[in-house]
Amino acid sequence: MLMSLAPHAASADAAPSARLIAAADRGDLAAVKAALAAGAPLEGRDGSRRTALLAAVQGNHVAVSSHLIEEGADVNAKDGIEDSPYLLAGARGYLDILKLTLAHGADLKSTNRYGGTALIPACERGHVETVRTLIAAGVDVDHVNKLGWTGLLEAIILSDGGPRHVEIVRQLIAAGAKVDLADRDGITPLQHARERRYQEIAGLLEAAGAH
Repeated sequence: MLMSLAPHAASADAAPSARLIAAADRGDLAAVKAALAAGAPLEGRDGSRRTALLAAVQGNHVAVSSHLIEEGADVNAKDGIEDSPYLLAGARGYLDILKLTLAHGADLKSTNRYGGTALIPACERGHVETVRTLIAAGVDVDHVNKLGWTGLLEAIILSDGGPRHVEIVRQLIAAGAKVDLADRDGITPLQHARERRYQEIAGLLEAAGAH
């Protein structure tokens, strides 16, 4: 008899979590509040190990994310692919949510599945204000990910060399990024910029003393 009750109990425990995560996923603040009031665990997980907060962040649902964070949701809780609310907000440039996570205990040293901080994908994707915010928060501008790349390298190697990435390179240099920190093949940021004919980026690097 005890064995037959166990699956039912597990299902009963999972149902409130599922309702909360589904409500957060669709950005339904009223339903999120109702689920929490009904006893849904704030840190419950779905099949992808997402919390309700991470589900809300994925949809850039600011109001829901704000409410969950104010309720005490963990901004560093990672899912099955090592995304967290903080890391994902940084990578996607969701600035409002990013600022909330930074104000509520974001781990600036936490890394994604590629071994990168929140700053590195923000540099790659051209999220200018996100980069500015993360630098101001104190994220290591010279962190090297599993690919052997820094934010500066990704802002060159994986970019189109346009105005957003030029501004990001300018910000990184101003923040003291090591302009000669090469990739695993010994190729420096300046060499990558020249190879791609990113003249404005190359000029910034040269002015900073890069080789």
